[in-house]
Amino acid sequence: MVTLTIDNRQIAVSEGTTIMEAAELAGIPVPSLCYLKDINEIAACRICVVEVEGIDRLVPSCDNRVTEGMVVHTNSPRVRRARKTNLRLILSQHDGKCTTCVRSGNCSLQTLAADLNVHCQPYATQLTRGYSDFSTPIVRQENKCIKCMRCVQVCDKVQGMNIWDVAGTGSRTTVDVSENRTLKTADCTFCGQCVTHCPTGALTARDDTEQVLDALADPEITTVVQVAPAVRVAWAEAFGLSAEFATEGRMVAALRRLGFDYVFDTNFAADLTIMEEGSEFLERFTHRDRYRWPMFTSCCPGWVRFLKSRYPAYTDCLSTAKSPQQMFGAVAKSYFAERLGIDPHKLFVVSVMPCVAKKAECNIPTMKDACGDPDVDASLTTREMTRLFRSDHILPAGLDEEAFDSPLGTGTGAAVIFGATGGVMDAALRSAYYLVTGGNPDPDTFVDVRGNRPWKEAKFDIPGAGTVRVAVVSGLGNTRQLMDAVDTGSVQYDFVEVMACPGGCAGGGGQPIHDGVEMAGARGDLLWKMDAAAPVRFSHENPDVLALYRDFLEKPLGERSHHLLHTDHSAWQMPFGGDR
Repeated sequence: MVTLTIDNRQIAVSEGTTIMEAAELAGIPVPSLCYLKDINEIAACRICVVEVEGIDRLVPSCDNRVTEGMVVHTNSPRVRRARKTNLRLILSQHDGKCTTCVRSGNCSLQTLAADLNVHCQPYATQLTRGYSDFSTPIVRQENKCIKCMRCVQVCDKVQGMNIWDVAGTGSRTTVDVSENRTLKTADCTFCGQCVTHCPTGALTARDDTEQVLDALADPEITTVVQVAPAVRVAWAEAFGLSAEFATEGRMVAALRRLGFDYVFDTNFAADLTIMEEGSEFLERFTHRDRYRWPMFTSCCPGWVRFLKSRYPAYTDCLSTAKSPQQMFGAVAKSYFAERLGIDPHKLFVVSVMPCVAKKAECNIPTMKDACGDPDVDASLTTREMTRLFRSDHILPAGLDEEAFDSPLGTGTGAAVIFGATGGVMDAALRSAYYLVTGGNPDPDTFVDVRGNRPWKEAKFDIPGAGTVRVAVVSGLGNTRQLMDAVDTGSVQYDFVEVMACPGGCAGGGGQPIHDGVEMAGARGDLLWKMDAAAPVRFSHENPDVLALYRDFLEKPLGERSHHLLHTDHSAWQMPFGGDR
């Protein structure tokens, strides 16, 4: 232990503790801007400087360790002046049009300026003339970049993609796409982790709300919206509602207030995905000599982009099943349109996803199997949905609960856990067991694939099929380690679930942003609780899915199912920029 004094308060902390951490333990918050624990500790912003007796210069508290007898002043006049000066210099190169910025009200720079009482700017503002491409799912606005390097570090250390890098020298130093590329020409997965870790509006997800509003206002168009599993545990965070009060029923009611003709649950399509993907796995598993192993899940478009760009030789190992988003769109513009007796070209399908990469997925040229139009017309993030609620003055706290529409609105516990890492694998194994044995396992049989560990392995015996070796991984940096192990033959699996974002969709790049706080674990836990409380916990028992097969698709992996619900991952090339 090390004893030191911070703001006249003597404390003892473990050796190796930073000054910032020691101050926090003493209940003395130190402001920061660029800092992310274990990810970005480079003291770039100089906002966290403190005064240490015996040292002439001010020192950044985020990357300086405590020493025995150290005396620290975190808010001396000298420190306050330095922080204000440093912040004003940052603001002199920042586009301060906060009223039209998507991060206004949830911007660390804006909050810091208020906290430090910076209400005047003595320095002239000098903005660069950066070009912003609004055709890609992720948009960078250079005039808002404060060079904190968070995006660089998250992409390098967590996701291992190295998309961002420092460009220029001296006063021209900035952050840009690495290797003189653009996002459209780079192999970016559009996972959006750089967006959720950016402290300002320099990196955002492309806003597609206007085309949705245009469709809602067109009397000739029938609008359908689907909501992904992970959205329901995060959508109301922006409104300060508790998880208990922020039910999916109130979310449904709010979407109806926006004017959607039909509000459906992507859980329905998740159950449908399990029927197709689980059947596909059993087909491969019982004819092992015809396929290359392992079989990978294909629900996550960020992961599919990663595999196709970094490990293209394994593309055929991906399940051919479309993601739930795309399956829903294909079913809506075929089966549902037929039931309604409307022209599928007049059906506008919107998805609300915890994901940025879904914007690129719905624009893949091969995702047009139902009627020739894109199966999904627009994909919105959770943040875009909450912005639509605000813009229409919808107050979810005052709404009564309403149910999803039928017949594409029924989901099971197995479907809701798609939003948590391990959930797809758990749900698939439940139904695979049934498809082989004709009986259900205990729904909690496959707990070894649950939890927030980044890389999980397990073996399960399915009577009549054999021992299935599975793995679950989330985060692309962890995925690279797994793929390298698979490639060298040091591990052997039969079935692997991959999610591009750490913690799975619950921590997706389209979810609400809480700067410096990782929410994937807490949101994922809520999804597992929903599964445990669900009256039906097996995808193969979803009554609407069974009716869909009986009345329209006939059977999993059948001719119509294959046409509508499966895809050829080799039919398009990376990089694919996700143009609208």
